[in-house]
Amino acid sequence: LTSICFLFEQMMNKVFGGTVHKKSVREDGVFNITVDNTCSLFRGLQKEEIVLLTHGDSIDKVADGFKVVARSGNIVAGIANESKKLYGAQFHPEVGLTENGKVILKNFLYDIAGCTGTFTVQNRELECIREIKETVGTSKVLVLLSGGVDSTVCTALLNRALNQDQVIAVHIDNGFMRKRESQSVEEALKKLGIQVKVINAAHSFYNGTTTLPISDEDRTPRKRISKTLNMTTSPEEKRKIIGDTFVKVANEVIGEMNLKSAEVFLAQGTLRPDLIESASLVASGKADLIKTHHNDTELIRKLREEGKVIEPLKDFHKDEVRILGRELGLPEDLVSRHPFPGPGLAIRVICAEEPYICKDFPETNNILKIVADFSASVKKPHTLLQRVKACTTEEDQEKLMQITSLHSLNAFLLPIKTVGVQGDRRSYSYVCGISSKDEPDWESLIFLARLIPRMCHNINRVVYVFGPPVKEPPTDVTPTFLTTGVLSTLRQADFEAHNILRESGYAGKISQMPVILTPLHFDRDPLQKQPSCQRSVVIRTFITSDFMTGIPATPGNEIPVEVVLKMVTEIKKIPGISRIMYDLTSKPPGTTEWE
Repeated sequence: LTSICFLFEQMMNKVFGGTVHKKSVREDGVFNITVDNTCSLFRGLQKEEIVLLTHGDSIDKVADGFKVVARSGNIVAGIANESKKLYGAQFHPEVGLTENGKVILKNFLYDIAGCTGTFTVQNRELECIREIKETVGTSKVLVLLSGGVDSTVCTALLNRALNQDQVIAVHIDNGFMRKRESQSVEEALKKLGIQVKVINAAHSFYNGTTTLPISDEDRTPRKRISKTLNMTTSPEEKRKIIGDTFVKVANEVIGEMNLKSAEVFLAQGTLRPDLIESASLVASGKADLIKTHHNDTELIRKLREEGKVIEPLKDFHKDEVRILGRELGLPEDLVSRHPFPGPGLAIRVICAEEPYICKDFPETNNILKIVADFSASVKKPHTLLQRVKACTTEEDQEKLMQITSLHSLNAFLLPIKTVGVQGDRRSYSYVCGISSKDEPDWESLIFLARLIPRMCHNINRVVYVFGPPVKEPPTDVTPTFLTTGVLSTLRQADFEAHNILRESGYAGKISQMPVILTPLHFDRDPLQKQPSCQRSVVIRTFITSDFMTGIPATPGNEIPVEVVLKMVTEIKKIPGISRIMYDLTSKPPGTTEWE
């Protein structure tokens, strides 16, 4: 196997004497590529395949001995040296968004490399149990149990590996749970025979702080105390405070039980994607930080270095955890439950004190106007029109002409930031809003949501704004923090949306549905600088198999239009809600959550 490689094509091409250069056009998202299906890697595939591309660099000169076996327009998407059994891919065959990625990997592993598939979920279960027994011995383990699939499967593994009196299951209500969530978690776990201690720690979290690194001009590492959680607007600070507060509350529980913290292990249902997105050394020393997961903060990393953290699922992805849960005998309604993040609703409130408007705001808005009215814009030569054309194919432009000649749209920037992933790196960028005079044509809107971030790299998310056309997009924000009133508004919106989804029978079709509260008040007179207490809600439907990548549910396709409209109607009745938006963004360029 030493002569067989399957690497990102840019590195392979450079190693063998080719050249790579940075292009002005990025590719972040799902694209059609053409493949040479006579190549061993693509045997059994069509000549056109749908794949995920995330890159800004591309091959310029192909290395000697290699040939191009895949293209995305005029960009090289795959190279091969069949005689040396060397294959390079610019796209991601390992993710669900690459429709035939498993076929490609199977071709490589089985037909080219000669591997066999003898390693099973049962093998992995036994390996997890062995690791737990060897690490813990006769000590006790405190497991932080949210009630979601990851922490419940983790607890089930601990119970299978250890004596029952060794496992201390704790559910910490951090004050950011959904409506009646902690109560239902406790009831569900009791039915499984898991006795769980419920701790109400809302006050500790609201007022929680952590230490954060700073550097002076001499680059000497120092620390600063963060703001309290209920006064911070930074999503990274939120996550770090919440993660560290979980550990502090867990230590208080250990103390109340007259146990010594040094003699108790902390168990978490940490998954591989958590570690990758947090740029943890456990997963990779080279990954770029996307967002710090609450189970991989500095305090957790310190405990991990001391050997005091048990994470039996750290090499698993969500789909694999679900398979393992079924093997362990957990009920299907729990195994297939929608994920709910550890920080809860805290990362579903976009907190802000002032609008996010940088110097690129006006120019980006002008580009969006050209895109939204492309059929008219092409008749008026403009330097920005040339930029739009340079970033789009003839097929894209033809589709834009068709959409904008049939529908009256307007597109604009919203003065807020959300977290995304572009080029496998974290982005913290603008949101683009689209509104329409007509009933929304969802297929066209999804096309625009894929196209816009590719043209404007400072946009990582696109939403449709329900209601009449937005004449004056907001340029200010409603000051928003994690206060009880703000959380109560989001809690009710989340409750209404998920109730409707559940009653519709489509909850199983959607992998996850974050409901987000944003500090945006639409339809205000921009000249009257009156204070506002109104905010807007976003519905983020997400369909995925691996939770590393995914797509929004298209109304009329994966979810009925009437279900979405019912959500909009019911949420609009909640006091203090200005408008409802629908997230049209795939991952990448947008992450599953907004923070």
